[in-house]
Formats: sequence, C-alpha cells, structure tokens
Amino acid sequence: MSDATALDLVRGLYDYHRWANRRLFDVATALGEDLASRDVGKQFSFPTIRRMFGHLYGADWIWLSRWKGTSPTKLSGAEFATLASIRTPWDDLEKEQRAFVEALTPADFARVIDYKNTEGKPFKLVLWPLLQHVPNHATHHRSEIATMITMISGSPPDTGINSYLLLKTGQH
Repeated sequence: MSDATALDLVRGLYDYHRWANRRLFDVATALGEDLASRDVGKQFSFPTIRRMFGHLYGADWIWLSRWKGTSPTKLSGAEFATLASIRTPWDDLEKEQRAFVEALTPADFARVIDYKNTEGKPFKLVLWPLLQHVPNHATHHRSEIATMITMISGSPPDTGINSYLLLKTGQH
C-alpha cells in the first residue's frame, strides 16, 4: 500500500467514524432524554444510551490527547447529564480530531506514542494501529447502542461502512 493510499484510508475511516457516530446519535436524540437515560441493563458496557455516547466521546478525547503528548488520568464522558450536553464538546473534539488526521504525514504512522493509561501504567505503541483502534472501538459500542435502541423503540438505521460508502457515492 502506498503512503498516499494509507493516508486516504485513515482519513476515510475517520470520516466514516464521524458519520456513523452522528447517525446513531441523531436517532438516540430523537428518542428523548428520558429514554436515552433509561437503564437498559448491566449486560452492556454502560447501562444507558447517554452514558454509552459519553464513553464514545471520552475514548476519542483520551486517544487524541495521547497522540498529542498528554496522558489524562481520568476518562472523560461520565460528566454528561444529557445527550444534548454531549453534542457541543463532541463537535469541538471532532474538529480537533479531523485537523489532527488531516495533518498526518506518512512518517507519522511509525511515530511511537508514549502514554500512560488512567492508572499511570506506561505504554509505547506505534501510531498506525492506534489510529485504527479508535474507529474499531467505536464500532463495538455503536453496536451496543443499536441493540439498546432496538430494545427501547425498534431497530435504528444501518451504520455499516458499506451504507456510508453507498451514501457518499450517491448509490443509496
């Protein structure tokens, strides 16, 4: 794979990541705050739709922070009392994340990221797989959110990458 193709792949993956998060977030918002805050069960990573979206925000935030050289000691996301309160900080974070991804060069993929987890344990990993981790991690939690929404009100629209590509290319 050429360097230009790898950059395009990462940028496209993050475009998809933002689209899928927003598509599901809009469906959840339409349910209303009461349903988005309803405890759906301990079988999920987080028991409410609102808290699950807070976690998605927090994961994007902590990884971007790490890539930029800081290691937060606390994962953000639990502080949001409503879905509506997540949107503005997430919009700002998406802009910052997009700028970071757009500024990447092929040499950045091999850059070693030194960071500590929230407990202070140090790690060193190359940026390339970490860039893949964030959208992959979100796919897991979006599937949980989709299941939660299905339990509450019916199946949400597809957020698969194929649906995104067909929409983006006008083939939907």
